[in-house]
Amino acid sequence: MKLPSSRGPVSDAVITALSQGPHDFTAGDPDSDDDLHLALFVLYELHYRGWDGVDDTWEWHPGLLGLRARLEAAFEAELRRLPVPGDTGDVPHQLIAMTREPGGPSLSGYLRGRAGYEQFREFATHRSVYHLREADPHTFAIPRLSGAAKAALIEVQIDEYGGGTAARMHQEMFKETMTALGLDTTYGAYVEVVPWQTLANNNLMSLFGLHRRLRGALLGHLAAYEMTSTGPNRAYGNGLRRLGGDENATRFYDEHVEADAVHEQIAAFDMCGSFCAAEPELAADVLFGARCVLTLEDRWAGYVLSRWEQGESSLRI
Repeated sequence: MKLPSSRGPVSDAVITALSQGPHDFTAGDPDSDDDLHLALFVLYELHYRGWDGVDDTWEWHPGLLGLRARLEAAFEAELRRLPVPGDTGDVPHQLIAMTREPGGPSLSGYLRGRAGYEQFREFATHRSVYHLREADPHTFAIPRLSGAAKAALIEVQIDEYGGGTAARMHQEMFKETMTALGLDTTYGAYVEVVPWQTLANNNLMSLFGLHRRLRGALLGHLAAYEMTSTGPNRAYGNGLRRLGGDENATRFYDEHVEADAVHEQIAAFDMCGSFCAAEPELAADVLFGARCVLTLEDRWAGYVLSRWEQGESSLRI
C-alpha cells in the first residue's frame, strides 16, 4: 500500500518520516479530524501489512508510539463521552436493545431503493478500507481471551476467513464486488480519497484491537457489527441487483445475510455473555464498544447521505 498524501501537520510529519529510514522523531498536535485520523490510520497500518517502501522497524519506534499514544488519547476521550447503559447485569440483552435503537438516516435503505450506480461505487469504495482486511482487527483479541468466549470468537472468525478456503474469505469475496463495480482491488487503494469519518471507523477497531485493556470493547464492537449486519447486507445485495449486479457481484452481501444471522447469536450470548461472566469488571467496556461502533457508523452514514443529497461526491476528489 502506498503512503497517502498528508492532510495536516501531524500526518505530514508521520508520512515524511516513514519515507525515510528510522530516525529520531517528534511531531506536534493535529489541526483537524482529517489530520488526526489519517495520522492514526497510517500509524496503525504499521501493525497490519505495512506501507510500500517503509522500513518494518518503524512499527515499534518509540517516537511513533509516543505520538500514537497522544492521538489515541484524544480519540478515546471523545469516545468516552458517549452514553453507555449503566446496567451491566445482562449484557447480551443490553446489546440486543442497543442494536434495535432507532439510528440515524438509513444508508442501507437508500442503497436498496434509490442510489445510482456511481453512488453504490462510492459506498463500496468507503467500505473497501475495512472489507479488504475484514476480521483482522478482531483477531487481535483471540490470544487475550480464554474459555468459552475465546471459542465463540474463533467460531465467528473461522467463517470470516472462509473456513480455510481462500476464495471464501470475506476479504477475497469483496474483491468480486469491487471488480464488478470497476474498482481497484488493491489493498488500501482508496485510503487517499476517503474522508476522516471512514478512517475513524477503521481506527476504532484498531484502537480496541491493539490494546489488551480494551479487549471487552473490541468484543462489544464485533457483537454490534454482527447484530446489525443481516438487514443492511440484504438491502445492499438487493440494491446492487437493482442496478444490474449479477451473482458474483452480490455474493459478498448475500453471504453476510446467511452467516451473520448465526453470528449475531454467537457474538451476543456465547462470546460477550461468556466474557462478562468470566470478567464481570469489563462488562461496561463491552457496552462501550458497542455504543462506539453504532455511533460512528451513524455519523459516517449521515455524512455520506448529506453529500449525496447535495448532489456531491462523498469522497475526497
